[in-house]
Amino acid sequence: MVQITFELKNRLADLDVLCEHLASFCDNCGITKKQKFEINLALDELFTNIINHGFEDDAEHKILVTCAHNEKIVEITIQDDGIPFNPLEAPQPDLECTFNDREIGGLGIHLIKAYIDQIDYRRDSDMNVLKLTKILKQ
Repeated sequence: MVQITFELKNRLADLDVLCEHLASFCDNCGITKKQKFEINLALDELFTNIINHGFEDDAEHKILVTCAHNEKIVEITIQDDGIPFNPLEAPQPDLECTFNDREIGGLGIHLIKAYIDQIDYRRDSDMNVLKLTKILKQ
C-alpha cells in the first residue's frame, strides 16, 4: 500500500500544493491519466468548496488530506474543522433546465458523485471527515 498525508491551509493558493501532491501520488501508484484527471477534478471541487463555504471566520484553518492506494482502490480522506456539511445531503441540480434558468451551485458535487465510486461523510468531534473511494478499472 502507498499512502501520503499532507496538510493544506484554507487559501486558494494551496490548490496548487494539492495538485502537486496528487500528481506525485498518482504517478507513484501507476494511476492512468484519465483516473488522475477524475480524482483531481473531484478534489479540486471539494477543496474549493471547503475554502469558499466551509469557514465562518477569516482565520487560518488546516485541511488534512490522506491518499492511500491499495491494489485497485484509491481512498482519499479530507478532514477540516469547518462548519458541518454533508455533500451527500446536497440537492441534485436540475440538469434538464437551460443554463440561464439553472440555480447556482450543486454542479460540482454532481461531478464528484459522477467520478467517485463511493463517498462517506461523518462529523467527528468538530471535524468534517469526507472519504472518497475510487475503484481503478483498467
